[in-house]
Amino acid sequence: MSTPLSSRRDFLRISSGLGLSILLPALDLRAATERGPARPKSLITLWMAGGPSQLETWDPHPGTKIGGPTKAIKTNVEGLSIADHFPRMAERMDSVCVIRSLVSKEGDHERATYMLKTGFRPAPALIHPSLSAIVAQKYDEDGCKDLAIPRIISFSPNQWPARGGFLGDQYDAFKIFDPKENLHNLAARVQGTRQSQRVENLSVVEKSFARKRAQAKATLHEETVKSALTMMTSDQLKAFKIDEEPKAVRDAYGDSQFGQGCLAARRLVEVGVRAVEVTLDGFDTHADNFTGHALRGEKVDPAFAALIHDLKERDLWDSTVVLCIGEFGRSPAINPFSGRDHWPSGFSAVVGGAGFKQGLVLGKTDPEGVAKMPEDPIEVQDLYATVLKNLGVDFARERMTPIGRPMQFSAGTPIDRLLA
Repeated sequence: MSTPLSSRRDFLRISSGLGLSILLPALDLRAATERGPARPKSLITLWMAGGPSQLETWDPHPGTKIGGPTKAIKTNVEGLSIADHFPRMAERMDSVCVIRSLVSKEGDHERATYMLKTGFRPAPALIHPSLSAIVAQKYDEDGCKDLAIPRIISFSPNQWPARGGFLGDQYDAFKIFDPKENLHNLAARVQGTRQSQRVENLSVVEKSFARKRAQAKATLHEETVKSALTMMTSDQLKAFKIDEEPKAVRDAYGDSQFGQGCLAARRLVEVGVRAVEVTLDGFDTHADNFTGHALRGEKVDPAFAALIHDLKERDLWDSTVVLCIGEFGRSPAINPFSGRDHWPSGFSAVVGGAGFKQGLVLGKTDPEGVAKMPEDPIEVQDLYATVLKNLGVDFARERMTPIGRPMQFSAGTPIDRLLA
């Protein structure tokens, strides 16, 4: 006589072993069955490249001189309205926190991107690691060995993907430019003895190279080749195959590179990847700001909402932080080209998942656009200290950089109001 399943987790555990892709991809059984807050933490960053306008996303001010044509819609959080480009996210805002008063001292794209990826302003003699690299490094620091695919992955990256900085190049993101395309050159095109012979031949060349160059052993080449060969034969590669998902699931995320990247991000954290970054370009709207944001909202809205839904349904929400952010916001003033310019003084971000409260709104910007600073300004480094704390990272502990300089992963202070 069969025993009733005691919980949804039991059902997911058993179904994953059967390979039912509508529930879980047929991946490593242990990674697929670890659920809830006890699971090792992951970070998904939705990077809005170019600087998304707070007024056309999470902080609209319709009917004011700075509001432009953007309308606002109510959400399932009392008193919270967001831009009407996000009808599906309006039904998910009770799961996340909205910060409307982020401030930064960087208003140039390159410098601001550095600041918003690392939590530090650029320094002449040091490259700081991105948040994603820090999370991936914790995976290694904890002695985890069960991941055969990269621990940090970037979908549709622009010229500034996540970097390892002083942690080393091994923590640079593994870049995938289109998640909807099959990954090229990952699976071995030959098998058996022929593949083994190729590996042996490569080993002969490497040893000859090493004998002639005293520093060769200090390079990452040998370790990189070893990792690549391990990945090519791993069942965990199935996590990249988003076409194995039911059509209804793929459609829910939207038929865009960004949407399918978010779907791939969910599959990857499910198998144990620690950090995934999904980029959407095109927010640098100095001209035609309102059309530009409407078009990008059509991509962000279904993908973000479906990602939250799936992470919750699969009991991954309590072990995954999702951060939606860009390098700065856009100016309250509308320029002569119907655009908005760079604005680091009071912009928005959305964050939720492991360790964060739900349905919380922090900060307030001036609906008349007169005040230079928002109410309750929040520094980027404080938000990132909070993110790292929720991911279990000892961000205040000093690590020695290759140039002998002690550095913390964050100089900020966690924001207690955001903590569940």
